[in-house]
Amino acid sequence: MKKTERLANEEHHPQSLLVNDPPLRALCVFEAIARLGGVTLAAQELAISPSAVSHQLKVLEEYLQISLTVRQGRRLILSLQGREYYRSIRAAFNVLRQATEHLAEQAQTRQVTISLIPLFGMGWFIPRLPSFMQANPQTEINVVYANHRNYLSDASDMSIRFGNGQWVGYQSEKLISGRMVPVCSLAFLRIHGYIDSPEQLLQMPLLHDEERISWNAWFIQQNVKRSPRRNGPLFEDGLLTLAGVQAGLGCALMREPLIMPYLDSGELVKIFDLPLDDDRDYYLCVRQDSEMTQDGKLLQLWLRKAAKELLLYGTKIHLATDGNGFPLNI
Repeated sequence: MKKTERLANEEHHPQSLLVNDPPLRALCVFEAIARLGGVTLAAQELAISPSAVSHQLKVLEEYLQISLTVRQGRRLILSLQGREYYRSIRAAFNVLRQATEHLAEQAQTRQVTISLIPLFGMGWFIPRLPSFMQANPQTEINVVYANHRNYLSDASDMSIRFGNGQWVGYQSEKLISGRMVPVCSLAFLRIHGYIDSPEQLLQMPLLHDEERISWNAWFIQQNVKRSPRRNGPLFEDGLLTLAGVQAGLGCALMREPLIMPYLDSGELVKIFDLPLDDDRDYYLCVRQDSEMTQDGKLLQLWLRKAAKELLLYGTKIHLATDGNGFPLNI
């Protein structure tokens, strides 16, 4: 269609004007001319000839049906409409450049994002993380919270999840056991005295998780007929429960692998080495529809090795006894 025919058609159908997006190549050329102040500099930046720059400028002007530039002697400068148009599109080009630079920086940093439950991070992952960072200084680890109520929203490269290992759309492998043991703080023992039987534990304030079934199951396993009193606070997650135990609020059943630093330091003690296994463990999970990066694979291998070391070497005994096996002098 000739230009005169197109203009005549647009007079009858004005909504047809600029139906399509502007020619992007021509738009990029105009932005370079306006930003750099001339055709020659734009040609150098874009690695094309000055005549090619002029041609693309003409393409955009014909598309917009306005003159974006005017001659001032031997120089080509922006017209009033050209300056207004550049002010309108400049922000969009800045956003594109920033997004591109951000993506390039991410590629250079080789970042791996892992989501996990807070107590798992504090009690197991972070204390071991220095060894990975020392062996892999080029890999940046981004640690985020795992939303245990909505795992479907997790966009991390990998995640540590607690449960039975069954999550739709994910490949999972068991990492560490979720076995629970009864614990309290050393300060709590000093106040309440040594606890020498599961029956005596019934008289102590017991901290509960949101399901409130763990203590019942543990006492049944120990052949204790009476149900525990619900005389302790209720906590939503393990991190809050840990804070309650540290504050001396009572005794709690806690996932032993996650509280090893606190047992090692003596801040917490196992009341009895009588674990409860509720068939829920900690799993390393990756999406089935995504391909793991090389740095992600390195982190996976390291996690497996760390978990295997815990399994091979076991855990120390942290019962409330002295070095000879007698109760602590509390």
